[in-house]
Amino acid sequence: MRKSRLQITAASAFASARSRLVSGMGREMTLCAFGLLVGLSCALPVSADQNLVVFDEIAARVEEQFYDPAMNGLDWENHVATYRAQIDPEMEAEAFARIVNDMLGHLDASHTGIYVRDSPEWYQLAGIFLPGYAALGADLAPYLIDGAPIYAGIGILIERRPEGTFVIGVLDGHPAAEAGVLVGDRIVSVDGAPFHPIRSFEGRVRQVSQMTVERRPGDLVSFAVTPVALDGRTMFQDAMHASARVFERDGTAIGYIRAWSYAGQSYQDILTSALLYGVLSETQALVFDLRGGWGGANSSYLNLFDADSLEMTSIGRDGEARSFPSAWDRPVVLLIDGGTRSGKEIFAHGFRTLGLGPIVGETSAGAVLAGRITALVDGTLLYVAVADTRIDNVRLEGQGVAPDYEVPFDLPFAAGRDPQLDHAIALAHDLAQEQVDAAP
Repeated sequence: MRKSRLQITAASAFASARSRLVSGMGREMTLCAFGLLVGLSCALPVSADQNLVVFDEIAARVEEQFYDPAMNGLDWENHVATYRAQIDPEMEAEAFARIVNDMLGHLDASHTGIYVRDSPEWYQLAGIFLPGYAALGADLAPYLIDGAPIYAGIGILIERRPEGTFVIGVLDGHPAAEAGVLVGDRIVSVDGAPFHPIRSFEGRVRQVSQMTVERRPGDLVSFAVTPVALDGRTMFQDAMHASARVFERDGTAIGYIRAWSYAGQSYQDILTSALLYGVLSETQALVFDLRGGWGGANSSYLNLFDADSLEMTSIGRDGEARSFPSAWDRPVVLLIDGGTRSGKEIFAHGFRTLGLGPIVGETSAGAVLAGRITALVDGTLLYVAVADTRIDNVRLEGQGVAPDYEVPFDLPFAAGRDPQLDHAIALAHDLAQEQVDAAP
């Protein structure tokens, strides 16, 4: 592909920047990353023109890698020039990210954006990709602690709206859940200062903080919460383990488990273990929650719900035979919403196509392009959509998967209420009763 003038200029700029910015910063970045966890303060070395260098690197890489060489009809060179004029060399990372992501948003494509180290998403996305990409680990090494993307936090997912920052997810087994944070809470302050998802807790691992939320309009609630060191590689696995529970409805045991991420076999192993041998194995129906969080999933994961699977029998030394199914053979209800994305949408599409059960909630994100992750010169993560995708010749990008039962969810001040989950549990109960009634 012929390099444009923009690419040539950017290539020479960020090649020069790497020798200037990276060669002398590895040790300082590692020490600062550790310091932010244990309570030290440190100033990271920043080049005066770093923002422009990184911006040019982003523009060049996107032009080179984006799946549509016509850039979805954008006059890319002029588009980039317009946004480059807005970049202030002194601006903070979050302001820089807003401008760049606004620029990339005009491509109207999923899996295309940047994530800066001042956001939880950076650590979470790094944690998802690091296990399978050694080169990424090498590029990010200066910003990791013992090879891990770790930050101080309490285990919440947030959404920033004009009226404030709202909790959209509370990870089971994490400090926020233990402290009583609820979905729908508007975060007012932490230790009397405005909330920031990274800076509010940095340096305060295992130290009590006071958090104030608005649970209902005008109803302020304050409580103590103790941040922990969150590892982006394992935090969603831990939350999935902790989410498994049983709801009793009129004598029927309904199992529930939530996959905040589905990016890898480890998540499928958690689900399989819980269903076939663990806490959910004796339940009569299942609600599998794919709302929010990150994507991932392999279409082969659907085999777990194949009713025609084989039964396994184990005969031990005592001669006693123990039988285990190799798949879940009871009713299952799938929960999705506008935060269900990427591979989770492929899973939901296959779930419907195979007739495995009803889908409850809201239409999924329609974010199903194939993306590539790259670490930039300053550690910023760049996600670029590098391929279009079809599932059974259906393009889900921009369309998503619609539920069989549409159940709206009004987030602000929900005070923990979850009408989508309530509907799914009721439906799972009815399906379980139908299966019992139909049994010979």
